[in-house]
Amino acid sequence: MESYLYIALFAPLVGSLFASLFGNAKKAQIVGVVTSLLLAISMLASILLMVYVYQTGEVIHVNMLDWIVLGHVYIPFGFIVDQVSVTMMVVVTIVSTMVHIHSNGYMDHDKSFNRFFAWLSAFVFSMMILVMSDNFAGLFIGWEGVGLCSWGLIGFWYHKEDVPHSKDITKSPFSTLSPYSAVSPSWAANEAFIMNRVADLGMLIGIFLIFWNLGTLQYDLVFENIGMLSHELVVAIAIFLFIGAMGKSAQFPFNTWLANAMEGPTPVSALIHAATMVTAGVYLVIRANEIFTIVPEVGYFIAGLGAFVAIFAASMALVATNMKKIIAYSTLSQLGYMFVAAGLGAYWIALFHLATHAFFKSVLFLGAGNVMHAMNDEINIKNMGGLRKHMPYTALIMTIASLALAGIFPLAGFFSKDMILEAAFANEAYIFWTILWITAGLTAFYSFRLVMYVFYGKENYHHLGYHPHESYGYVIAAMTPLAILAVIAGWFEENFVEFVTNSLPMWESHLDHNTHYMLVGVTSAIAIAGVAFAVIRYLKSGTYLSGAMHKRFCFKLLANQYYIPHFWNKAIVKPYHKLAVFSWKEIDMKVVDAMVDGIAKLIYNGGVEGRSIQTGNLSKALKLMVGGIFILLTLVLLFGITK
Repeated sequence: MESYLYIALFAPLVGSLFASLFGNAKKAQIVGVVTSLLLAISMLASILLMVYVYQTGEVIHVNMLDWIVLGHVYIPFGFIVDQVSVTMMVVVTIVSTMVHIHSNGYMDHDKSFNRFFAWLSAFVFSMMILVMSDNFAGLFIGWEGVGLCSWGLIGFWYHKEDVPHSKDITKSPFSTLSPYSAVSPSWAANEAFIMNRVADLGMLIGIFLIFWNLGTLQYDLVFENIGMLSHELVVAIAIFLFIGAMGKSAQFPFNTWLANAMEGPTPVSALIHAATMVTAGVYLVIRANEIFTIVPEVGYFIAGLGAFVAIFAASMALVATNMKKIIAYSTLSQLGYMFVAAGLGAYWIALFHLATHAFFKSVLFLGAGNVMHAMNDEINIKNMGGLRKHMPYTALIMTIASLALAGIFPLAGFFSKDMILEAAFANEAYIFWTILWITAGLTAFYSFRLVMYVFYGKENYHHLGYHPHESYGYVIAAMTPLAILAVIAGWFEENFVEFVTNSLPMWESHLDHNTHYMLVGVTSAIAIAGVAFAVIRYLKSGTYLSGAMHKRFCFKLLANQYYIPHFWNKAIVKPYHKLAVFSWKEIDMKVVDAMVDGIAKLIYNGGVEGRSIQTGNLSKALKLMVGGIFILLTLVLLFGITK
């Protein structure tokens, strides 16, 4: 089975290298076909590995080569295929394969078609390194790889400039930001990259602490010996590792980059939100569960932050008009759910929700891409409506995915989200349960607010000259397997538990059947109520919000992301810019440059003055020689007397 491991891992890399051969040359359709085919091969190999591990219970562990060997330092380049990593491998490759196929249609007319697939396949390869590595150093290599690739993909359309404000109601009345309603792709890419580098420093410190105290970074050795360290040291390691997870999974206060990352091509958004970038943080906590388990106070903090982020992001989605940002906020909210489960020790439930979420979230983003293509890249839901009759397949698939996101029975989201709520209740974390329960209702509402505005109600696009149409057949075909998984993935809960708890600690609810069914009923009721309210409110009205609503402080607060971006701008960006300008003008130019220029000027002037003695006059040269001898003899005499 070792060969299947290498196929699953390196097939995306081969695809990336193949696409890079064509660079920015004229579009070559074969690039999209070959990279998609190689991703399909990786997916097939991953599925075969999962079947093998499921049937035999064996863990495949491969040391490909010695990586760092220096004295007592030994870090191999090794990979592990166990129940956790192979689950991630299958999720990543299934979603990535469908995204690659979809991208053949979405990027069909883009002049950088070849470059896009080179980045996209490299993105998948980096994620596979991350999830398959058997040590923290290899995980960090993949971690930084997905960060680099996300930078290249978010800023893929680097030639685009910022879009100036018109009369945007979301502009802060006391904002110090430049007056833009959207940032440029380059700005968004840099924001994501820099924020993640800040958080990654925390993760790197955690890895250094592990190596410094245990002398190894191998998962099995670290987890076997972590209990030997002092409690305070393990707390520090857990906190620093989680800081890295906060950055990758865009948890507060590193959340602002995620919404702006929507400036990249929509298939990139599907990959980032469903199977790669943001899921890496959750995977880290799940993989390092044996560290977090022995410091429950850190786990409780993780759960508390997750609950806060869940409702925090859901509230912003209530008023957003950017279709992709609404879906992005829902990702942020669902990541909060995952961290609540992980923080409370229900690691297999966090992984279960990660898997089910990947399927319906990727469908939502790919469906948004179809809508954008049909509407000349329009992104504002206020300018849509009634698209169901023009895009029936996209409408159906996105409705199914929205039902799964809302947690409606019997779709996948119902099972995984319900288990997280039950875990919170069973752990007597009633505040967390209440927050997540309210968030479930908000999620159902904003999910179907989007569906109603885009596919039903009044057609608001005629005055803009749009002529919507359904996407290519193979694009719909690529979305169909994901939509099916969004329906049925939750049905395999028992098999999933049996499988992954061979590597993860078992968590079982101690609630009786009556309490269990009561919780299921209450959660389902608020989800159904949220869907029903959105349908009734937006099905026929065709209106967005009254002018009075736009002026309310609560609306402005949510529309401006609680003014957090404005705060960061005022507290960090502007002061840092002023410091940079001061350093440039006062230190670099007046001190550093002045010193360098002064030395150069001194040497130059010395040369100019010295040039005057090179006249070629023999008499003058003899006088200078005699004068020099006199000075030397005088110095010798003086030093001699002194001694």
